[in-house]
Amino acid sequence: QVQLVESGGGLVQAGGSLRLSCAASGRTFSTDAMAWFRQAPGMEREFVAAIAWIGGNTVYTDSVKGRFTISGDNAKNTVYLQMNSLKPEDTGVYYCAADPHSYGRILFEQSTYNYWGQGTQVTVSS
Repeated sequence: QVQLVESGGGLVQAGGSLRLSCAASGRTFSTDAMAWFRQAPGMEREFVAAIAWIGGNTVYTDSVKGRFTISGDNAKNTVYLQMNSLKPEDTGVYYCAADPHSYGRILFEQSTYNYWGQGTQVTVSS
């Protein structure tokens, strides 16, 4: 059974930092791209960042560039999202997702990602 389990969310003041983790299990993820999406209240879920295990490429949405860093530990099947200089507009539920057909490619569309975690809440107060 494939599982993605997020952790590390919480309440933080604007300008603060959080580090999210996503632990994957149940299959081999060595060819995957692992991504973070987020959904703010009343909004659609949106792409935040992704990393491809093959090649190590990373991609970010413009609003988080220079503030967020995605990284991973392939041996542990764990992906991290370091979030610095947080803003109230970063508030939302953050989801981890895996694209098993990546082979180094990173796509933004949610339909590309077959596996999803339950999400972790991030709240940034002003």
